[in-house]
Amino acid sequence: QVQLVESGGGLVQAGGSLRLSCAASGRTFSSYAMGWFRQAPGKEREFVAAISRDVVSTSYADSVKGRFTISRDNAKNTVYLQMNSLKHEDTAVYYCAADQKGYVILTSFMYAYWGQGTQVTVSS
Repeated sequence: QVQLVESGGGLVQAGGSLRLSCAASGRTFSSYAMGWFRQAPGKEREFVAAISRDVVSTSYADSVKGRFTISRDNAKNTVYLQMNSLKHEDTAVYYCAADQKGYVILTSFMYAYWGQGTQVTVSS
C-alpha cells in the first residue's frame, strides 16, 4: 500500500508556472506507475499525465502537451508535474495517483491509490 501527498499548488497568473510534487510513502515507490489527474468545478476528473515505473514511458493529455512535464525521482519517492504557460482553463484540483501495474495508465479507474489533491488556480 502507498500513501500519496500532493503539494505545490497555488494561485498563479496566466502564462506563469508551477511545479506540483507528490510524495509517496513506502519502500516500493519505484514499482508503481504514477499519474496526474485534475478536476475542475462541475466537471469530471480528467487525465493530465502519466509515467511508467521505469521512467521510460510518459503520456500527456492533448490539452497540456508541450506545456506540462511529468517526472519522477525514485530515490526521493516523489513524482513531479512541471506546469508552464498556464492557462485559466488549467484551474482545477490536481490529484496524483499510483498503481502497481507499472506501465503508463491513462484511465482513473485503473489506479488503486490517490492523494488528497492540491488546488491550482490560474488567474486570467
